Formats: sequence, structure tokens, C-alpha cells
Amino acid sequence: MALKQVSRRGVLAGGAAAMSATIGTCAFARRHRDPAAWLRTPYKYNKLILGGSGVAGAFDEKAVDCPFVFSHEGRFHLTYVGFDGNGYQTGIAVSDDLVHWERQGIMLARDPADPVTRYNVASASILRETELYSPGRLIRVRGEYVCAWHAYPSAGYEAGPAVIGLAFSRDLKTWRRERPILFPRDGADWERGGLYKPYLVKDGDTFYLYYNAKTAEKTWREQTGVAISQDLKTWRRHPGNPVLRNGAPDAPDSRFASDPFVVTHRGQWAMFYFGLSAADRKARDLVAVGSDPLHFTKLDEVLVDAGPHGSIDDDYAHKPALISHRGDLYHFYCAVGGRYPDDVRGISVARSRPW
Repeated sequence: MALKQVSRRGVLAGGAAAMSATIGTCAFARRHRDPAAWLRTPYKYNKLILGGSGVAGAFDEKAVDCPFVFSHEGRFHLTYVGFDGNGYQTGIAVSDDLVHWERQGIMLARDPADPVTRYNVASASILRETELYSPGRLIRVRGEYVCAWHAYPSAGYEAGPAVIGLAFSRDLKTWRRERPILFPRDGADWERGGLYKPYLVKDGDTFYLYYNAKTAEKTWREQTGVAISQDLKTWRRHPGNPVLRNGAPDAPDSRFASDPFVVTHRGQWAMFYFGLSAADRKARDLVAVGSDPLHFTKLDEVLVDAGPHGSIDDDYAHKPALISHRGDLYHFYCAVGGRYPDDVRGISVARSRPW
């Protein structure tokens, strides 16, 4: 059956009853003998930790989306995308406990004079420690922090084929945004429709820029690939792309395998991502693991599932970002409840230990 909406938000917003997650509360009790326990966060907070501000004219008036979390100068920081009805800009918030957040305003603003970012600019990641159980501190390159952003060419919610670029800062406040480095027109068929979330990782002397992208069809699919660089300037797409492909027709990622968040732990690599099911059109957070940054095998379980009817995430729980604190793992995600176009979009969190 053809989809009525053509926006990504509309595609995600349909659906029937959610698929059952394959994990439960017993997973935490098994953590010491379960080799995948280091990935799991089965305990939802079940409240938004950040939502649309509701302030008329504010950059995040309507909704917030796309969390990215790190620690800096003794506090936790959360970057997020704010939507004002016209397009995206990137905000930042701070916290001492990963639950209560104080908005600090815009971190990366659109530029009406720039044809690339005049409507949208979304910082999706800042280069940070790759080890999942580290404090998640930022990494400087030649004295500067590096953020990866994407921008859609038209007004509205993710309208048009987006491009990816980098920006640099010495203080996390003033950013020097450079020209885009990846364009959909230069990619293969799986990414010709537009590029989505970029996630930047440094391993040794090599930079890996993971990103999801869509096909050009009206009813498109999304998959995840990676570009590689030694200097943050010259990039080559990995010839094995996409490194994360859509699953079988009945799989939870049969339509989308999107929004990568890539970490390491004890010699293993893990790519957290969200899947969209063609069967029920629900979005849920999943994971794939591997022994190197280019090869991943999906685990057959759901890490954070869409919630029951009436919950904050009864439409979907997606777009993962993780950090550890005092031995506990916190899994931030975009929670959407209600029915499109009257849904409520914000950020929530799940944890490895009960609340």
C-alpha cells in the first residue's frame, strides 16, 4: 500500500501495534554471563528529559530531536536539533545527573545568506572518545573540536536531499563551518535521495564518518554507510557500502537501518542504530557488532522498543546516543508519541539499571 506522506517524519508516523522487544527485565540479571549485556538498557525513564520549548519564535519551539551526549569540564552536555516550523538548528543543554537538563541556546545556527544552511543545520555528533564506558570526553584535532553536520536544502521538516559537512571550534561556542564534504549526487544508488545523520569516529590515524542515506524513490529505503579520511579533508566512500543494510521483509529494519552511533568496548565495535519496520511502521533502536570499524553483524533483539498506547514513545523510540556514568549505561533516544501530524517529539532515556 502506498504511503500518504512523503516526508521522513510522515513515513515514521504511521503504524499498527508495536513489535514485542526480545529483551526484558531478566536481561539485566543475566548481565554477568551474557556477552551482549554491555549493550543493553532495558529500563526506560518513561518521561521526556527535553521537549519542544513552546516559546514562540524559539529555534526549538515545536520539537527537539537527534540527541548527542558527552562530558565536558565536569558536566554532561547534550546537543540536539530544534525545529521551529521552518527548519532545523542545533541547540545544547547541560546537566549534572543526565536526567535534568538546562537549555543553553543555539550551538550551531543556520545562515540565511548561505544556500546550503539557510533553512537547516543539524549537528549530529562531535568527535569524542570511542570507548563506550569512557566518560565520553571530546577529542581535539589540531587544537579544535570537530562536529559533523547535515543540512536540508528546503524549508520544512527534512525537505530535500541533504548534504554532510564539518565544523570546527576551540570553545564549543563559536564554530567555523566549512563547505560540505559529502553530496548524495556523488554516491551510489542507495544514497542518491539524500544523506542523513553523520557520526564521526577516530581510530588511530583514521577518521570514519558513518551516515545513513536514502534511495531516490518516493517510497524510499534507508541504509548506513561510511566514508574514510586521514586528514578530515579528503574523503572516500567505503567500497563495501552500505555497511548496514535493510533486513528481511519481516525484520524491524526492513525499511530503514538508520542513524548510526558507533562505539568500541574490549576490542569489539558496536553500531547502535534505529530500524523502521515495513510491517508495522514502528521505529525502534537496534544494534550490530563487529571486530573492526567496517564489518557489523546485527544482533537479533530490540534494545529500546516503541512503548504501549498512550506512552511518550508509542509511535517510535529511535536515534540512539549513549554514555556511561558510575557504571551505568544511559541510552538517549528521540521519543515520539501520538499520531502524526499532532505527535509530540522529544528526547528520553533508558538505563542499564532500574530507576
